[in-house]
Amino acid sequence: MSVTKAQLKKVALSFPGTVEAPSYGKPAYLVGKKFFTRWRDEEASIVLIVDSIDERDMLLEADPKTFFITDHYKNYPSVLAYASKIDAKTLRGMLDRRWRKLAPKKLTAGAAAPSVKRPRR
Repeated sequence: MSVTKAQLKKVALSFPGTVEAPSYGKPAYLVGKKFFTRWRDEEASIVLIVDSIDERDMLLEADPKTFFITDHYKNYPSVLAYASKIDAKTLRGMLDRRWRKLAPKKLTAGAAAPSVKRPRR
């Protein structure tokens, strides 16, 4: 249950249309010209954009060992995840949601939805 910098790169670049490019002088991943995610060396963490500040706050409350923010992110729908605490499946799911919001429709139309295990009845 840990994601390395190399794994983040592999997962991020697996989404069609994603490129590695600087964002505010830091290495990041973009979809088109829009910020997708990036690695933060400061805490060995990953920057994740979510749908709202309410969603971010819910993540912070539900799993404070994995998710946190710094003062820089307090007014944005962003959350930071400790790379040592987030698993690849959760990371991929969060990035998939973000990618579907950023990617052109021609890319998302052909993309398969993430597989979800449904409980047996």
